[in-house]
Amino acid sequence: MVDLNHVEQERQRLNAALELLHFGFRAIIAHPDQRLAEIGYSRVYHRILYFIGRHPNSSIKELLEIMRVSKQYLHRPLKQLVDDGYVYAQQDDEDLRIKRLTLSNTGKALEETLTGEQRLQMKSAFRDAGPSAESCWRQVMKLLAKA
Repeated sequence: MVDLNHVEQERQRLNAALELLHFGFRAIIAHPDQRLAEIGYSRVYHRILYFIGRHPNSSIKELLEIMRVSKQYLHRPLKQLVDDGYVYAQQDDEDLRIKRLTLSNTGKALEETLTGEQRLQMKSAFRDAGPSAESCWRQVMKLLAKA
C-alpha cells in the first residue's frame, strides 16, 4: 500500500528543490542578462562566448557537440558575434572546410565581464556553504547534466 502522505511530502520537498534551482539560476544570470540586453544580445550569446573561451580553437561542429545544441540554435548568434568582432572564425590549416573559433580581445573582455560576477557568486556561496556542500552540489549537478 502506498503511503500518500509520504508521497505528498516527497513531492513538496522536490518542488522546494526545484524552486531553489529556479531562483538560484535567476540570481546567477541576472547581471549577465542585463549587460547582454544593453548591447542587444541574449543569453545564448553568453553561452557561446563562455564555451569558446573554455575550448579555444574548437570547430563549429565541436562547439555544437560541447554545447549540445543544433546548428539552427547556434548559427545566427555565432554569426553576429563574428560580425561584431567578439569571435574569430578562421579556416583550419589542414582542412579548409573547418572553421576554428577563438575569442577576440573584445570577446575575452565581454566574456570575463559576464562570467566574472558569476564566479564571484559561486565562490561566495561555496565558501558560505562549506567544502562538503560544494562537493555534494557538484555531484548533484553532474548527475543532472547526464539526464
